[in-house]
Formats: sequence, C-alpha cells, structure tokens
Amino acid sequence: MTKGEDIGSRLAAFALIAALLLGFAGSSFASGPDAAGVADAPSIEVAQFSAAPAHTEDDFDEIDAGYNTQDTVADPLYYWNLFWFDFNDMLYRGVFKPTAQGYAWLVPARPRVWVNNFFTNLLFPVRFINDMLTGKFDAAFMETSKFVANTTFGVLGLGDVTEGRPRNWEPERPTADGFDQTLGKAGIGNGIYLVWPLIGPSSIRGTVGWVADAYCDPLTYGRFTFVEFLAIRAYKNLNTLSLQLEGNEYEALTDGAVDKYAAIRDAYIRFRAKKVEE
Repeated sequence: MTKGEDIGSRLAAFALIAALLLGFAGSSFASGPDAAGVADAPSIEVAQFSAAPAHTEDDFDEIDAGYNTQDTVADPLYYWNLFWFDFNDMLYRGVFKPTAQGYAWLVPARPRVWVNNFFTNLLFPVRFINDMLTGKFDAAFMETSKFVANTTFGVLGLGDVTEGRPRNWEPERPTADGFDQTLGKAGIGNGIYLVWPLIGPSSIRGTVGWVADAYCDPLTYGRFTFVEFLAIRAYKNLNTLSLQLEGNEYEALTDGAVDKYAAIRDAYIRFRAKKVEE
C-alpha cells in the first residue's frame, strides 16, 4: 500500500466513524413513566441536529400561552427510552457540542448560513407535499415560489433572496414541517413515546413520519455510496448544530431540570401537538 492509499484509507475510516456518530443525529433526548402528563415544561422542537430553525424566547411564550392543557403520551418503554436518552445526552455533551464548537470557531458564520440555506432549500419536496396533503395550498404556493427564487437567484439555494419580505413570501398559515404533522392532522395519535439512539425523542407516529420524510428528501436519491451519504448527513447536521449553540433549547430545558428526561419528553409532545393544531 502506498503512502497516498494509506492516508486515503485513514481518511475514509475517519469519515465513516464521524458519520456514524453524527449522520443520523436528529434530536437526542426525552421521555418518562407511562401516560406521563405534559403540563409546565416549555414546548419546543428539540432538534439539535435537524434542519429546523432555532427557536427564540418568543416561541416559548407563544407555545405556553396556547398549550397549558394536559397533553399526555404513553411511555411503556420508559427504561429503554431512559437508557438511550442518557446515551444521547452523553454524546451531545461529550462529542457533538465540542465538535460543533470547533467547527464554528474554524468556519465563519456566513458560510455556515449558506450551507444551512442550501439544505433547507433542498427539503422543499417535504414541505410542499405535506402542505398539499394538509390543505395548506397558500403555503404550498409560497414554498414553490421561494424554492424557484432561491434556487435561481440564490445560486442553488445558498442565498435566501426571500428573507425579510414577509408580505410577498410568507403564507398566512405556517408551512407544514413533515409527515408527522400530516398524520396528526388526519387524527392519528402519537402512539407510544420512543427515544431512538442518535435520533432522539419520537413516537410511533413520529417515526413513521420521519421515514416518510426521508423518502421525500432528494439526498436519498443521490448517486452516493453509503459512506458518502453518511458523510453528507454528518456535515449537514454538524453545520446545523453549529448555528444553534447560542440559546440552545435543549440545554435551557435540561440544565435546570430535576428530571431532564421528563422535561424533554414533555416539551417534544407539546410542540408536536402545537404543530398539528397549526
């Protein structure tokens, strides 16, 4: 083996390990005992590694103002979920966050925003299909116009040329965020609560929705090897996390919580209830 081949094999091994750690991280956290009540925890989407935008303090106030009812979820797999919650929490604090901090120190914010814009624009099919399925035709039209504008004038979505133009580009109703919301609007309940390794808090409905979203993600159909696909997902998730380090919702919920697991579970279920009602 030549020196070049040795270096190449080592880089490939490193990329594989990094991808396995980061590639499927979607939101690492949450759960509690059977049919646990969800009352006072802030209700947000706890998605440290997803493409979802970071939330502000105004989101906390808006959600709490409208969702003070007792949303519940069955949690018969509490100990299984708790194990993976602790595993995810350890990875987040010991691996994901330090790596994202190093990346943010190395790469300026503007290029990281361009990367985030590109992947957000790429997920247009997920939003469009679910807008249509939930009857949000105004949102589907606006998503289409934003996709066309950002793909052409924004150079394949790197730039968001529609930013700051709410009168022209924002629909009256919030756009759909995925098949979990669509299934909820169809009257399908959460089912039991689940915590997946690396992916984080979910439910039966949320898991089905996550798989359906993946089938609508153009990345799924790219002509990539398995390692290349994981490496792209790893980079996407790492970049997203690097933009969410300040005002991190996960840390805001868990650092002062007596029961971190329950706080994240409650926040996740309440946020999904809010999205279904939109």
